[in-house]
Amino acid sequence: MRRRLPFSPWHLLLMPMALIFVLPLVQMVLTSFMSTAEINQFPPQLLPTSLHLEGYKALLTETPVLRWLANTVLVSAISVVSHLILCSLAGYGFARLKFAGRGLAFMLILATVMIPIQLLMIPTYLMFARAGIVDSLAAAFVPWLASAFGIFLMRQFFLGLPVELEEAARLDGASTLRTFTSVVLPLARPALATLAVFTLLSSWNDLLWPLVAISDDSKFTIQVGLASFQGTRRTEWSQLMAGNVLATMPLIIAFLIAQKKFIATMTFTGLKG
Repeated sequence: MRRRLPFSPWHLLLMPMALIFVLPLVQMVLTSFMSTAEINQFPPQLLPTSLHLEGYKALLTETPVLRWLANTVLVSAISVVSHLILCSLAGYGFARLKFAGRGLAFMLILATVMIPIQLLMIPTYLMFARAGIVDSLAAAFVPWLASAFGIFLMRQFFLGLPVELEEAARLDGASTLRTFTSVVLPLARPALATLAVFTLLSSWNDLLWPLVAISDDSKFTIQVGLASFQGTRRTEWSQLMAGNVLATMPLIIAFLIAQKKFIATMTFTGLKG
């Protein structure tokens, strides 16, 4: 069958599954160009009769969406950079350095993944209130400075690297930090790209915690701002769909840029277990 088809037989299964995931995105983009009357029409129509830009115009003129987008970019950028630095350092320490209680400390960090975020919201809010960072952008990015998943991902990748490379660097007189920065980190670019993508997706789409910690609309992230379009009695569907398009496109572009390294890291760490 492989000889008859110009592509892998697995594509016959993957293509319909890909369409299932792509159709909501396409429908969101098409809905953003519909008028309010077309959106509220029953039965709903799939294609707009013409390109209406009322949703985008109202979004840009009636809401501070550009400010929300800038806040989200700032929060996500700080989260990604801090994750790459802190999680790579911690992951390398748990993978290579020998110290008392290393296994127990790693298991305790990994156990925090199983704690629901709802249980941590009240104590985290009280801690942030005492620190004076509630209702500020710091409240949005401080929880994303590092994560147990990031430490686990980097540790698994470092365990798969040959130890001989680091031993050769130490024989040449390099310190542990110099070995990490000059030898290990260049080899860990696929893992760092994957961690950056995961952190970007999580921090960019975070809604629950910023909704609790931030009440000033000038400090809103894009997800909190879009949530304000949904009211008890009315929802601004045209603005909501236009805002979703603006919020989704940067993530799609970032994933397409890092797609190859993302897949390579998942395969590498999966083989290691």
